[in-house]
Amino acid sequence: MGQLVQRNEIPALLKKLREENKTIVTTNGCFDILHVGHVRYLQKTKTFADVMIVCLNSDVSVKKIKGPDRPINNENDRAEILCALSCVDYVVMFDESSPENLLCEIKPDVHTKGADYTIETLPEAKSIIANGGRVEFITFVEGKSTTNVIKKIGEQSALKK
Repeated sequence: MGQLVQRNEIPALLKKLREENKTIVTTNGCFDILHVGHVRYLQKTKTFADVMIVCLNSDVSVKKIKGPDRPINNENDRAEILCALSCVDYVVMFDESSPENLLCEIKPDVHTKGADYTIETLPEAKSIIANGGRVEFITFVEGKSTTNVIKKIGEQSALKK
């Protein structure tokens, strides 16, 4: 079971993990309404290192990038659900639009992102590589997204009226 860590606890956690010679993989996202695409993505991410840290967009961050109606689930609920997954070791929240500052602090061995990005379009890629890490892109499960889940709920609601 994963553990939610506060941003100020990251340096001590990293020190401990590095003393244990653990490799670290990070990923980031909103993980608003968890679906099978998220689960498969997170499971694949875990295969790249000993320890996975999920950098979770806080509610403030999600609103900045997704708009005022998001997130559907609050940050504490989203963090708890992620921590319940066996592949997730740690979750840390960030308020910025991009996880770049947090990733520069963590300096992961590997960082994963969805295959809708490339090295050229992923804002944090240069920082990851400059800090000695590499980026792995993971193919999405076709048709599985939080946006599609929300759309389907809306359609079901409209049919019942």
